[in-house]
Amino acid sequence: MIIPLAHRADQTQEYYFSVKLAEVRRLQAAGHDVINLGIGNPDMMPSANTIDALTKSAHQPTSHGYQSYKGTPALRQGIARFYAHTYGVTLDPETEILPLIGSKEGITHISLTFLNEGDGVLVPELGYPAYRAVSQMVGANVQEYPLLEHGGWQPDWEAMADLVTDTTKIIWLNYPHMPTGAPATRSLFEQAVRFAHDHTLLLCHDNPYSLILNKKSPISLLSVDGAKDVAVELNSLSKSHNMAGWRIGWMAGAKEYVDAVLTIKSNVDSGQFKPLMDAAAEALTNSDDWHRERNAVYQGRLDAVHALLNTLGCTYTTDQEGLFIWAKLPDSVESAEALVDDLLVNKHVFIAPGFIFGPKGNRYVRVSLCMPKERIDEAVKRLM
Repeated sequence: MIIPLAHRADQTQEYYFSVKLAEVRRLQAAGHDVINLGIGNPDMMPSANTIDALTKSAHQPTSHGYQSYKGTPALRQGIARFYAHTYGVTLDPETEILPLIGSKEGITHISLTFLNEGDGVLVPELGYPAYRAVSQMVGANVQEYPLLEHGGWQPDWEAMADLVTDTTKIIWLNYPHMPTGAPATRSLFEQAVRFAHDHTLLLCHDNPYSLILNKKSPISLLSVDGAKDVAVELNSLSKSHNMAGWRIGWMAGAKEYVDAVLTIKSNVDSGQFKPLMDAAAEALTNSDDWHRERNAVYQGRLDAVHALLNTLGCTYTTDQEGLFIWAKLPDSVESAEALVDDLLVNKHVFIAPGFIFGPKGNRYVRVSLCMPKERIDEAVKRLM
């Protein structure tokens, strides 16, 4: 006998990459050399001082125990200094920062905190699948707002306004945008904050890519006047500090929002391991030169990815930021799914189909920069 599942489990599909990576592992187990350009899993190391801080803390007897649900003061202070240096944003480390076990956890906690069943959530028609999936899991009504393909993948604010109802509570925003790589701009953030004020909505900005191949100074939504009244921002060290798997992220915003989310969080998890938080605090002191050196590596890989996309006959823009390149398929290719499956099975090269980020991505693919240039060059050779 099998106990019936909850409705949310029936309505939620397994994460695409969970399924596809299992297929990659089966091919590898069969002896095939698969070049995985599908996921954003940074392959470079964290800074040496980060690793040293981790090991030093792990050897302290006082490090092995439950910590505050709000994280260590050192981590919150490190985040506050990082925001001041990187974005010019002042945050109170005692009241305006909540460490998280990664941004995905934050998406869930925010949704549990603010959404009742039937409330409306505005998510981009192309975006991180968790925005949509978590909203559906908590019983919210998901409304996908349009992105203007020929307008730099910016939100269509007029169309979004038509989607707002009396029950709409949250907007999810993410710039630099994943998967399209559209850059963040101050005018975009100012428009978003005005929209949230005008419609009395909570604006949730997911900001993990601002330090990756950015063409200008990084921007935080919280740098906009009036943002803290209506917005919170998620950030993490996974991409920007080569710390994927460490599960170190945070939410920043007004005390009222932080306290509300903490109420939910404190009933779900028991905080993070102190050596991880000590190492994260140290990572946040990485120099601007360290970030420039990391971006120089990604720039070299970017050229190789462009060569791969040219081989496939795809088109793309060169102003993209973040860890991925978003590219449109040529008319001669039947579908992204068919291409991805063919490349994986016959060339042992894996790239991501655009449809997993929303139906508008049916004619697109996304290629990750998280692979050494030599391996990307090898992938290009396999496709010739």
